[in-house]
Amino acid sequence: MNYQTFEPHPDLAPLISCYWTLEVPAEMAAEKQRIVPDGTIEMAFILGDDIKRFTSESDFLLQPRAMVLGQTIAPFFIQPTGYVNTFAIRFYPHGFANFVTVPLRSLANTETPMADLFGESTANALEQKIIAASGTQQRIDIIEQFLLDKLKDSTVIDGIVSSTIEALLVTNGNTSIRQILKEDVSKRRQLERKFAQQIGISPKQMGKVIRLQSALKMLLSEDTNKLTNIAYESDYYDQAHFIKDFKEFTGISPKEFLGHDHMLLSSVFYK
Repeated sequence: MNYQTFEPHPDLAPLISCYWTLEVPAEMAAEKQRIVPDGTIEMAFILGDDIKRFTSESDFLLQPRAMVLGQTIAPFFIQPTGYVNTFAIRFYPHGFANFVTVPLRSLANTETPMADLFGESTANALEQKIIAASGTQQRIDIIEQFLLDKLKDSTVIDGIVSSTIEALLVTNGNTSIRQILKEDVSKRRQLERKFAQQIGISPKQMGKVIRLQSALKMLLSEDTNKLTNIAYESDYYDQAHFIKDFKEFTGISPKEFLGHDHMLLSSVFYK
């Protein structure tokens, strides 16, 4: 498995976390993989064989080959059908809303074909350029030109949303919305509405996902018998609270997460 990340252009760095590539030989790609929420929106191009996304234990659909994966609040399974070769853009929670006009709540918990967001001719032309590119750097150059052109025509995301996201990220999700709004509860409904439109999930859900990501990173670098320490450092009320939230977003317990074949890809992404 070859997973690599790349830094964005400085003009896009406030909106994009990274570009990433993943290559997995067909003989290593047979296992189902559980994908857990990470608080980001991703634009992805499948350059290898098709990838199944399971909608039940046995039912599945094929992911679009050029798609946007919206915010997720529940785990799901994917399974490659052969050779994996993916190029993707990982946006910060507030980042993707700067490039589209559709409410992001309509993208939540699903893969949306790029053609539905940017128009068929524009999306097809972009996909063909990405496919024909000579390598990762050329793909980055192509997508950055596309995004910079889109950014010029877009309205910048609301300050109340970006400042809330920033506060949640700085505190690893460990601050209440009431604190962020400085006790001005009259702004809460406005914030909830803007989050649904520009992020895709609620401020509370975003805070829980960010806090879980902080705990996941510690879990991947700590001994499995230190769950109490991880819960404490992540500002959970107690270990039971940590395990409850962990199961809500991953579908399994923290100890099951480590070393599980179905969690290999998530472990690579979140280290």
